[in-house]
Amino acid sequence: MAQVTVRLQEGLRAIITAGSHTWVADEPIEEGGADTGPTPTQMLLGSLGACMAMTVRLYARRKNWPLEAVDVALDYEKMNASDYPGYTGDSPFVYEFHEHIVLHGHLTDEQKTRLTEISKKCPVRRILESPVFFIEKFSRTENA
Repeated sequence: MAQVTVRLQEGLRAIITAGSHTWVADEPIEEGGADTGPTPTQMLLGSLGACMAMTVRLYARRKNWPLEAVDVALDYEKMNASDYPGYTGDSPFVYEFHEHIVLHGHLTDEQKTRLTEISKKCPVRRILESPVFFIEKFSRTENA
């Protein structure tokens, strides 16, 4: 399991640690943060984009295809579920992710099509597309 820990410091600045890596998340000043790092949502999009790009690179490398670079741009839109065409679930909101992938290199159209399909199989995307359940454990400390 990939454990990540987060410690909230002053304001909304969060220090995130995974193994030997540490980084910061924050909110913009207009949202009450200090803008010392990307927002958690930007990190989520960055994780998804990095996973998609890495998955494509690994596949192309395994096939010895001439992929030179991958650019992934992501954004999302939150909508009322009742306004989303074809949605019949119970959630009050629907999130629509917008992806733009650019593959660099002397690739055939078939290779580009396959790599685009492969990008959809990255582990982060699979998590986001699957049913997700949260097992919560809370600990409280008493002030002395």
